[in-house]
Amino acid sequence: MKNIAVIGAGTMGNGIAHTFAQFGYKVQLIDVSKENLQRGMDTINKNLDRMVAKEKISEAQKEETLSNITQQIDIPSGVKNVDLIVEAATENQELKLKIFKQLDGICSKDTILASNTSSISITQIASVVSNPERVIGMHFMNPVPVMKLVEIIRGYNTSDNITKQVMELSEKLNKVPVEVNDYPGFVANRILMPMINEAIETLYNRVAGVYEIDTVMKLGMAHPMGPLQLADFIGLDVCLSILEVMHDGFKNPKYAPCPLLVNMVRAGKFGVKSGEGFYDYSENKKAEKVSPQFSS
Repeated sequence: MKNIAVIGAGTMGNGIAHTFAQFGYKVQLIDVSKENLQRGMDTINKNLDRMVAKEKISEAQKEETLSNITQQIDIPSGVKNVDLIVEAATENQELKLKIFKQLDGICSKDTILASNTSSISITQIASVVSNPERVIGMHFMNPVPVMKLVEIIRGYNTSDNITKQVMELSEKLNKVPVEVNDYPGFVANRILMPMINEAIETLYNRVAGVYEIDTVMKLGMAHPMGPLQLADFIGLDVCLSILEVMHDGFKNPKYAPCPLLVNMVRAGKFGVKSGEGFYDYSENKKAEKVSPQFSS
């Protein structure tokens, strides 16, 4: 596999495109919005500049990486003659099903179709594809160029051969692929999201404040960041979406999202990307200042 298409130029999509391009793959980065594409490429540029400054790559390697990425605003044009497509669109089941149904009609039957979904069923996504054995999950972690893990999710019909190819490909990206089966939340979010939700419940029940909860988990459990800071980093809207998928999939009340999380998302408090969540990011992107609503 040498030719890759990535659908979606957002946080995950541009990170995935960056990573493939850095390892010599030709990447078609596709987004229906020219503005999103430009923001995605700006992010890739900044991240590469950071790597150059840290002497992890050379200026020549940066330029080579950028030259490996072609921007596209049209899916049919962007997926011509590619070996693998990684869908990294918004975490919305209806949108993903629409994209995969379109891909099934325009791609070669040998093209591997992967989704970067963090919670939506790969089996459900594959149900709209005529040969579902070629559909698989590649759940990269954020930030993609830095994080080693890739959850490789096998749908009910995903073939052994496709799984083997995608595992080997992930290793060529200097990642550590872990094969998991297709159940709501997979492994990472099935364990992570209930912890985040419980931290929000702890705040909601006034057991402790934002800073105190995160400090306990960082210093007591050796977590690199506290669960509330991590929720802000992921996006509270994304956390809510994943919890809803798990709650619906398992029908178990332990996955029900905390009312505080629901209200914050309704109020547009998504975390870092909106400028406020459990922390205030109006002055910088670091979780140094607790949001006013939780600081009293």
